[in-house]
Amino acid sequence: MAQNTHVIVFANEKGGTGKSTTAVHTAVALQSTGHSVAAIDLDTRQKTMTRYLDNREATARRRQIDLPSPRHVTLGLMTAAGLDQEMARIGSGADFIVIDTPGRDDPVSRAAIARADTIVTPINDSFVDLDLIGQVDAETFRVKRPSFYAELIWDLRKERARADGATVDWVVLRNRLQHIDAHNMRRVGKALVELSKRVGFRTISGLGERVIYRELFPKGLTLLDVDAIGGIGLSHIAARQELRELVAGLALPVRENDQPELAFA
Repeated sequence: MAQNTHVIVFANEKGGTGKSTTAVHTAVALQSTGHSVAAIDLDTRQKTMTRYLDNREATARRRQIDLPSPRHVTLGLMTAAGLDQEMARIGSGADFIVIDTPGRDDPVSRAAIARADTIVTPINDSFVDLDLIGQVDAETFRVKRPSFYAELIWDLRKERARADGATVDWVVLRNRLQHIDAHNMRRVGKALVELSKRVGFRTISGLGERVIYRELFPKGLTLLDVDAIGGIGLSHIAARQELRELVAGLALPVRENDQPELAFA
């Protein structure tokens, strides 16, 4: 793995937050803009990232079309040393390594977070998911204390800083749920602002709750694959714009001269 390879780790101990979907779309977006991307799936049971990218490669072969895809692997040796070996192997010459972790706490996930340059934690815009990061008062909705997970990220970021002096960017993605009312969303947002100052993350807008993401999975397509999807409607256009803003919000070290706009006519 090159010294300037940027490691992006998607991590959340809670399932159902769109973590793997966001990881795949980010990896494909970076690959589509001329960067070399490697992807490592640490979820050896679900293998959502692996299956998504396998489906993508199968669609490209079946239709005989070019679908930019990151090289990818499911981690075999589930140890920190095994992770380092795979990062060195598949990440050789890569601009980015995108790592998708399982929805649980385990030693290998912690090892991945400790090696991250950017940590991305998707949450649904609700107090159920907010509880992963911090506990709030039931009456006032004020933050009482950071959660165990927030303290874990804090400690792993300090570990990385001691190791090589790197500054790790922690990004919390606020995915929108259609059934959450605006008043509740404002409360969640206020609590996130308070928490961000205490534990050092920043928030950006994530993805909406759209059926289109689930429909694209069997073919391994993303919202960037306009020609392959066909039948583009208003929902696709809105979702593409969300994705474009999400990738821009990650503020990754991309080469401006190498990347076309993540926009579509």
